[in-house]
Amino acid sequence: MRSAASATTHRLTPLAAILISLILIHSTPAISSIDSRTAYEVLEDYNFPVGLLPQGITGYDLNITTGQFSVYFNDTCSFSLESSYHLKYKPTIKGYISNGNLSSMEGVYARLFFVWKKIVEIVRSGDDLVFSVGVLSSVFPIDYFEKSPQCGCGFQCGGGQVRKLRTNPFVSPYEWS
Repeated sequence: MRSAASATTHRLTPLAAILISLILIHSTPAISSIDSRTAYEVLEDYNFPVGLLPQGITGYDLNITTGQFSVYFNDTCSFSLESSYHLKYKPTIKGYISNGNLSSMEGVYARLFFVWKKIVEIVRSGDDLVFSVGVLSSVFPIDYFEKSPQCGCGFQCGGGQVRKLRTNPFVSPYEWS
């Protein structure tokens, strides 16, 4: 009797291992920085330019089912694109990404009139990007973000020219279409 139970147990063990493996494979649809794609390439997959993220990413996680993401830097990263346009990225930024939409963002800030405000959403609208900080938003041409800025100096590193923005950031109320 004992050997029949033992034989049944031995036949079920490989089946249980296969079932557990399949469950684990299908329950964690995540991409991480150990995969071959960079965070910058993933941005492009979702119809965003690489310049939304500064240089120096140390890793990232992305749940491809929900769009929830985290991007990691060694330290806080801040820079100016022109004298009135300052950005700051915390060591970890989080949010949700879908095609042309970054939402529920945490860890990215713009300085407005001496106060740092959280950028909560970035939406691609044709050849423009709409940055929202609550009830205020500003529109920028996508070509401003073709290259990733460097922490500390933005695009001014190595004697580069400061790019003048055509719009005054975050002064117009959000326009509903």
